[in-house]
Amino acid sequence: MATFPLQVLTPERVVYEAEVDGLTVRTTAGDVGILRGHADYVAAIDIGFMQIRIGNQRRTAALSNGMLRVNRQKAVILVQACEWADEIDLERARRAEQAARQRLAAQKSDQDMALAEVKLKRALNRQQIAQKK
Repeated sequence: MATFPLQVLTPERVVYEAEVDGLTVRTTAGDVGILRGHADYVAAIDIGFMQIRIGNQRRTAALSNGMLRVNRQKAVILVQACEWADEIDLERARRAEQAARQRLAAQKSDQDMALAEVKLKRALNRQQIAQKK
């Protein structure tokens, strides 16, 4: 299968920069599969996942908020956070879920509730991805 270059970047680091056979990303419009030669494409990424394929191997990561940009030469993912499944501390993600649920139960300001909802969604996503190792 023909490969294409993929870059995955966060504000803190270059998470991935290499050739892949395929890429699947959850965008705000749904899951998108990318192969070499894909038409130009731009999409927003919410809290979700990406999965890369290299030969017969697959690697999955949890993503949060960003953009996917594809042109005929490469794909670039710019996100606030990206953690490979094997990097996720499952216990820490469970603690984050519990803290977010407690914040939601406290029913403070609308802004506080919205932040707690995002943190809960991210914690649940991280747990789901970590369990797919």
